[in-house]
Amino acid sequence: MPSIKSTSRRTFALAVAGVAFALATAGVSHAQDVRTIKIATAAESKPLSWGAIGVEPQGYEPDVLKAINAKLPQYKFEMEGAADIAQETGLVTGKYDIATGGYYRAPAREKQFLIPESPIGASLIKIYSRKDSGINEMKDLVGKKIVPVTAGGGIYKFATQWQEQNPDYQIEITASSAGIPYPDRLKEVQNGKYDALVLPSNLGEQTVIDQQKLDIKASEPVAINNTFVLIHRSEENKALSEDIDKALKELKADGTLAKFSQKWFGEDITTYMK
Repeated sequence: MPSIKSTSRRTFALAVAGVAFALATAGVSHAQDVRTIKIATAAESKPLSWGAIGVEPQGYEPDVLKAINAKLPQYKFEMEGAADIAQETGLVTGKYDIATGGYYRAPAREKQFLIPESPIGASLIKIYSRKDSGINEMKDLVGKKIVPVTAGGGIYKFATQWQEQNPDYQIEITASSAGIPYPDRLKEVQNGKYDALVLPSNLGEQTVIDQQKLDIKASEPVAINNTFVLIHRSEENKALSEDIDKALKELKADGTLAKFSQKWFGEDITTYMK
C-alpha cells in the first residue's frame, strides 16, 4: 500500500507539474503572438497630435490609436512624435509600421503605403494670410506667393485639382519636401516672405496664432477631406491594415470618434467623414 500511495503521489505531482508547464508555455506563446507596432504621430500639431520623442503623444489621433489598440489585442501599439518628413521617411524604410498626421489619400501615397479604406478623421482646409491681405478664397490667391506644399501630398492634390477645375484662375503652387514646421511657415506669412499658407485647420494653427500673437486670419473652409492612417507596405502589414479598417468602422459606428472629436476640436468632424 505505501508503495501504491507513493506512486500515486508522484503521478499526481507530475500531472500538476505538467499542467503548470502547459500554462506557462501557453503564456509565453501568447506573449510571442502579440506583435509590437511602431507608430509615428505628429509632434507639433495640437490638438490633432503632439508630443516629442520621449513624451507620451496626446491629441485626437493618439486617442483614436489607443481605442483601435483596445480592439486589437494581438498588437501592442508604441507611439512617438516625429516631424512630418521623418514620419514618411521612416514609414518608407520600415522604421515605423504606421504614421498618422492628418494625412490625405493621394495617388503617390497609395502606391507607397497601405491605406485602410475607413478614415481616421476629417480636416477642413483653410487659407492662412495676413489680416490686411484681402485673401478669403482660392480665387484670391491669383498672383500671390503661396507657401510651398508637400510634393504628392493632400494639399498639392487639392490645389492641382482646383486649378484644373478653375482654368481661368492661374495660381502658382510649388511642391517641396523641405519639411519646415508649419509654425515657422506661419511666421513667414507674418513677415511677408509669403502671402498665404494653405493647410488643414486641425494641425493647431490657431493655437500658434493666438500664442504668438500673429496678425494672421484663417479663411472659411475651402475644402473638406477625410484623413487616413498610413501603413508601411509589406505582406505582413496587409492583415494589420484590414484589422485597423474594421476597428475604425466600429469606432465611428459606436460614437467613439465623435466623442474624441468633441473633446479635441470642439465639434463633431465625423459628420464630414464620407
